[in-house]
Amino acid sequence: MKIFLPGLGKQLLFLKEHVKIDGLKILVLGSGSEEIAKILAEESKTKVELIVEDYDSLMNSKLFLEAHENVNVRIMDFETTDFDDSVFDLVFAQASISDFRRNKIVKEIKRILKPEAVLCVGEVVKFAETVPVFVEEIFESSDLDPLLSDNLQKYYKERKFEIIAEADFSATFIDFYSMNLRKLEDSKKELSDEEKSYYKKLMNRISHESNAFLKLGADKFIGFKSLIMKKGKVIEKE
Repeated sequence: MKIFLPGLGKQLLFLKEHVKIDGLKILVLGSGSEEIAKILAEESKTKVELIVEDYDSLMNSKLFLEAHENVNVRIMDFETTDFDDSVFDLVFAQASISDFRRNKIVKEIKRILKPEAVLCVGEVVKFAETVPVFVEEIFESSDLDPLLSDNLQKYYKERKFEIIAEADFSATFIDFYSMNLRKLEDSKKELSDEEKSYYKKLMNRISHESNAFLKLGADKFIGFKSLIMKKGKVIEKE
């Protein structure tokens, strides 16, 4: 299972332990989630929607999934999608909504989920309210706004989600960043000098974040947790 996101393949396995996928109408959020969408489409036996937020991600996803007609890739803003109300049985988001727009994105997810449908989310979290400068730099460079680990369930409960299960996959960060460094070194060998110049900022960020985790001990401050939740019933007023 080649899933190169924080949490690796563990969030998908976690979902399958708790939710029967067959026949569900599913939405997957986020670039890098192509393998997830492909597996969910195969197991649900339905056409899965995958949305990304920029043109490069759209092209990469379409290229990766060109042989898989059961995944429909589209470009949309996560906080303002084009979907109708109450259309999905399951929304899956792994490391794709832990940014400053979280409130708006979660509100939009609630809108497009059917009553009592499932949200499976993987969130980058922090273990302390105050973190070192080099950790703050990781958050800023990746546009992350992590919740405090102890407050994750509280955040979603306040938005009327019923928690079904929680799992801590923080340990996967070491493998995730080790793989990132290996992929970075491999890509450097394949890129021309012009391409290296074009991607310099991105490569420097990947290198900085990876070394911060593997050498500076960022894993003491940053974690990754997954929740499986059910959207609360809408109670009609009499």
